Amino acid sequence: MVAQQIREMIVEAGLQPGDRLPNEWLAPETVKVSRGTLREALKVLEFQGLITSRSGPGGGVFVARVEPAEAIRLLDNLFLFDQPSIADIYTLRKQLEPELAAAVAGNLTESAFRSLQGCIRLYEDEPTTAEEEYAQRLAELDFHEELTRHCSNPILAFTCSFLLSLLRDMTVCRSIYKEPNPALRETGLHYQVRLLRAIKAGDVELCRMIMRGHMIEAEKYMLERAAMRRRRPSGEPEEQT
Repeated sequence: MVAQQIREMIVEAGLQPGDRLPNEWLAPETVKVSRGTLREALKVLEFQGLITSRSGPGGGVFVARVEPAEAIRLLDNLFLFDQPSIADIYTLRKQLEPELAAAVAGNLTESAFRSLQGCIRLYEDEPTTAEEEYAQRLAELDFHEELTRHCSNPILAFTCSFLLSLLRDMTVCRSIYKEPNPALRETGLHYQVRLLRAIKAGDVELCRMIMRGHMIEAEKYMLERAAMRRRRPSGEPEEQT
């Protein structure tokens, strides 16, 4: 309750990252609790990433900026022992990723466009080992992550990034990504090269259409592979595709 009270004071006062909390806020009599309870409340806020403490001259308690990656890690823990299904994730990805692609259409700087091209170059060549193929599968996800970095809608970008994080962490997805499937790399390249062209041309509707098709195909593949893994007898080797 005290941590929430201080959080509300920060919001109402309009404090920004880097601003120092007034000393009177940190007085036990201000929040009407013991000094020990106040210390614990500040620890809660620091754990949440909302404040940081500095000692020495010019020290004190300061408002901190919560980084999206830190918030996503915290949310990942929420689903660590009760993971959503692949279908749950793709229900959202099919709706949100087309809007993500549309949001960046025609709005990328040359530097941002090169960053997206760089993601594709990581899996242009045929992999020579299983480890390389797995790294390429993760690079495909990095392409979508890179899109979130250039989206002007922070809620859309954060949600898409969170869904990608869930996919990376799910045991079944990790296993599927490690399965050799050269055709899948070609399919991913096909969609993403087309998408880059549409983004550069600023064709919003085409971006939506390409990404929607990409998500539908990705969901179909992931669900089929997950079903195959459930049917596969224990100890049976992975199918070579």
